[in-house]
Amino acid sequence: MAEVTAALVKELREKTGAGMMDCKKALTETKGEFETAVDWLRKKGLAAAAKKAGRVAAEGLVGVVIEGNAGAMVEINAETDFVARNEQFQGFVRSIAAATLARGDDIEALKSAKGSELTQLIAMIGENMSLRRARKLSVKNGVVASYVHSQIAPGLGRIGVLVALESSAPQDKLASLGRSVAMHVASAKPEALTQGDVDGKALERERSVLAEQARASGKPEAIIAKMVEGRLRKYYEDVVLMEQTYLGPPVGDGDMKVAKVIETASKRLGAPVKIAGFARFALGEGIEKAAADFAAEVAATAKAG
Repeated sequence: MAEVTAALVKELREKTGAGMMDCKKALTETKGEFETAVDWLRKKGLAAAAKKAGRVAAEGLVGVVIEGNAGAMVEINAETDFVARNEQFQGFVRSIAAATLARGDDIEALKSAKGSELTQLIAMIGENMSLRRARKLSVKNGVVASYVHSQIAPGLGRIGVLVALESSAPQDKLASLGRSVAMHVASAKPEALTQGDVDGKALERERSVLAEQARASGKPEAIIAKMVEGRLRKYYEDVVLMEQTYLGPPVGDGDMKVAKVIETASKRLGAPVKIAGFARFALGEGIEKAAADFAAEVAATAKAG
């Protein structure tokens, strides 16, 4: 029996692309026989899954689950939109959402708990997949509402939103309000709940850009400072949820900011309502997709043949 050394595990990992723990297990199971360990990984589908890991996975599903006063949302990526209609894939997304609701949204902990299931799914379906992100929201008194856009099955779609509302108002009324706000979030794409929640670096970057634009006018610095502050108000209206013009289903007359919508709802429901948090996942958002060159693909296929 050959000794299972770190160097041997590293060599097996480099050859197969499988995970370190899977390589160690393979060598242990095969008593350190390298080629037998390679075959062990292939039989388990682990080596095949690893080889797919370099391919861009920007499709898939966003999954949302609500239970009591808590909600969870996950994004699981795959390579093609066909996978989103696969029942096994849908079931896996639901199981990850349920795990997030039960255990929290620590992505590494979720990967550790569900990694073997994902590996098996990759081997079965034949596409690279990844558990990209997860979020859980909860309130002590109130509701967590949701909205799923481009829904292909209950709780599964291309855009998901969670909105947490704190209030002692009737839960059915709160849930309706929360869904309306969630629809607004899906459309308006806010980045922060309040002005104080805006990322400091992003704010300074915006302030710097606005200052340079204002200086191009040739006005004195005192005037430029006022111009920047005025333009920052517009920036806040674009990225801060409470400052945005409400785009959801009608809850009042005329255009109003989200803050006003919540204020009006509080009066109507007879109890203060506060947005405690929100989250928005858009499938594949921020993933750099490789540009498809059909002619090049045909040429490469012909050359390989």
